[in-house]
Amino acid sequence: MIKANSKVKLNHFKIKQLNQAAIVALEQTAEALHTEVIQAQVTPFDRGTLQGEGTFMDDSEAQSGRVSLVSSTPYARRLYYHPEYDFQTVENAFARGEWYEDWLPGGKHEKFTPRAFKEFYRKAGGL
Repeated sequence: MIKANSKVKLNHFKIKQLNQAAIVALEQTAEALHTEVIQAQVTPFDRGTLQGEGTFMDDSEAQSGRVSLVSSTPYARRLYYHPEYDFQTVENAFARGEWYEDWLPGGKHEKFTPRAFKEFYRKAGGL
C-alpha cells in the first residue's frame, strides 16, 4: 500500500486581492457597458436625460457580485418595454425600445460584457 501526504497552504492575501479585483472589474464592466450603449446610439433621446444623469450604475451590492445599470426617469420603463413606439432619431440614429437587448444573451453583442470583465479582471488582479 502506498501512502501519500500533502499539505495545502492558502495564500489568503492573494485570494483577498483577487476578490477585490473581481469587484473592481465588475464595476468597470458596468461602466463600459453604459458607455457602449451610449455610443451605439440606441437609447431614446429627447433632451438627453435618459442616457445622461437619468441612467447610472448602482454599485451598492458590488461586494456581493452584483451591479446594475439603473434608469431612474419615470418614463424609462414605458419606453424600454414598448419597442413599437416611433422613436425620434435626430440625436440617436438607432433609438428604440429594449435598447439593452443586443448585449443580453442571444444578442449580437452578447460577448461584450464577458470579454470586458475578463480584461478588467486581468488588469485589476495584476495577471
